[in-house]
Amino acid sequence: MRVLVVTDAWKPQVNGVVRTLEKLAEALGGMGVETEFLSPDGHRTVPLPSYPDIRLAVATPGRVARRIVELQPDSIHIATEGPLGILARRHCVVRGIPFTTSYHTRFPEFLSARLPVPESWSYRWLRRFHNAGRGMLVATPSLRDELAGRGFENIRLWSRGVDTDLYRPDRRRDPGLPRPVFLNVGRVAVEKNLPAFLDLDLPGSKLVVGDGPDMARLKAAYPQVHFAGAKFGEELASIYASADAFVFPSRTDTFGNVLLEALASGCPVAAFPVTGPVDILADGRGGVLSHDLREAALAALATPRSEARAKAMTYSWRECARQFLSHLPATADPN
Repeated sequence: MRVLVVTDAWKPQVNGVVRTLEKLAEALGGMGVETEFLSPDGHRTVPLPSYPDIRLAVATPGRVARRIVELQPDSIHIATEGPLGILARRHCVVRGIPFTTSYHTRFPEFLSARLPVPESWSYRWLRRFHNAGRGMLVATPSLRDELAGRGFENIRLWSRGVDTDLYRPDRRRDPGLPRPVFLNVGRVAVEKNLPAFLDLDLPGSKLVVGDGPDMARLKAAYPQVHFAGAKFGEELASIYASADAFVFPSRTDTFGNVLLEALASGCPVAAFPVTGPVDILADGRGGVLSHDLREAALAALATPRSEARAKAMTYSWRECARQFLSHLPATADPN
């Protein structure tokens, strides 16, 4: 079986969408499924206004259509609503080819944080985009319920996984910072709501790992915070395991893969009770949810690290891949 995944988010971007698709392909391969990507690779790209680290493909309808025909996929999944996703959707709709989509990013909130565009306009466009498919995959029940209330149809659950061999508690080291160490990992960008974490009156140290368009501004505004930049692989895994609590201030993520990475590392989580955190931590095991983020961060210090690890062990990339496959419709003739 060959699956084509169309995505505007791709390497060298570092985000949850790219990580999810990479791990999905790896897990599918172990199940005998071939995954092909139609991505910005091989296309001329231009920077996204206000976010130059994200580059969008400059493609034509004909080029995208030819690529789909060449690959002859058994199923098509459109992962993003960018230029490639739009053109692939157009090809499928015109030719009557069934496809699925996924909702990874709160694009309306992302856009309105940068430009004076009402969220209602963006949601209207997104409904049209996603409702044309055979199913829209979302990561959590709370996001499913929210989007159903906004008029989205055929919503299906597609959870996430975590590499529990890479992210594990025995990588814990002395971080070289006063304890307790409160950690955040992710894009340093406005939609991540980092000041909600950085403004907290907390003991010990605050450590931010990641990069993004707000890095220079936040480093200047918070000189007492340790900004480590982007980290990867075993170095990142050691940072997770060496922190005392992971603070997740975002209110707009649709899941938050970093939550599972922290939990797998034995690092308890503190977060607002919103989509993503509430779906993972509603049972109170592995972390603390509160509208008072300081209260949650301090309480997380008392959460057993073994509970955090145990929570992460319930998520696997193989189960993520199985769910993904179960939602895919077979294509008709892709020509």
